[in-house]
Amino acid sequence: MLGLAALLGACVAQPSPTASSFSAEEAAVIRKPGTGVIVGHAFRTRSKGQVVNAAGEVVRLIPATAYARERFNRVFGKAKFLPHWRYPNEQVDPRYAELTRTTKTAANGRFSFDKVAPGSYFVSTQVIWGEEDQVFREGGTVYDEVTLTGKETEPVEVILSGH
Repeated sequence: MLGLAALLGACVAQPSPTASSFSAEEAAVIRKPGTGVIVGHAFRTRSKGQVVNAAGEVVRLIPATAYARERFNRVFGKAKFLPHWRYPNEQVDPRYAELTRTTKTAANGRFSFDKVAPGSYFVSTQVIWGEEDQVFREGGTVYDEVTLTGKETEPVEVILSGH
């Protein structure tokens, strides 16, 4: 079975690297102080209607730089969900991961980021289910984009469901 999984993984077309170069200056907004709050819920709905929360998963807040936009467009296309077995295994600029913020979801899939500076961000996590030792688990990566203007008086809510 592992051989079959490796074979199927090899058949997935790997996207080409991004044409845009990573700009640490553009991504530095992630380190600026702000008053914004982003709250969210990460989940997927299975084919029979059962909701699976992203319990205990790492959530990333990624500045929507030109590099990140190109990467998200290339990897996800027009979708906001990517099955875990299709996620590309590619090298990215190491500063891309460094200039993000992370948090973890609670058991109910809820999460929050506080002190966020105005700007546009991608918020992304995984929702995976099935037994850990299964060759073929279900789920994948979900994301959405959120923009803070700096004038918000209430938390900005984002739903990461893949829709």
